[in-house]
Amino acid sequence: METERLLLRKLKMQDATKIEEYAGDYQVAKTTLSIPHPYPKGGGISFIQAVDRSQKYGKLVIFALEEKSSGQFVGVINLNFIKPHRRAELAYWIGTPFWGKGYGTEAAKKVVEYGFNELNLNKIHAMAFLNNPGSWRIMEKLGCSAKACCGSTSSVSTKCMTSCTTAS
Repeated sequence: METERLLLRKLKMQDATKIEEYAGDYQVAKTTLSIPHPYPKGGGISFIQAVDRSQKYGKLVIFALEEKSSGQFVGVINLNFIKPHRRAELAYWIGTPFWGKGYGTEAAKKVVEYGFNELNLNKIHAMAFLNNPGSWRIMEKLGCSAKACCGSTSSVSTKCMTSCTTAS
């Protein structure tokens, strides 16, 4: 798949080095639930192998984001399926050198469209930490509406997640 500026393609083993570099950046890791920090050496290869297996079992669909103009790896975006209900969770991360360029929004719009039109999903939701304004902006641009927050103490609020749902 492609957008105006991005190629959404299958992950390749050649992406492992950039995955380790970008996911290993604390600024990226702190915005996700699943990226460890520090990111382990060899973690990029393990990540690609794990998501490839999950994709083969129909648990998710994942795309590498590649900048068309340069061919550079930008980040990843995926839909994690909740099959019995034809729903999915949208998840993504963008390497910090590409923050602020609108790539997350561009990719998310394309993947949400793909989820509804090609995969016949009836709901797609996304979650973000409260202290992740970039993801909140992406979700707002997708037309998501915020749901209630989990927890309210100051020690929990920076780790609290809220979700949004968009429907076709």
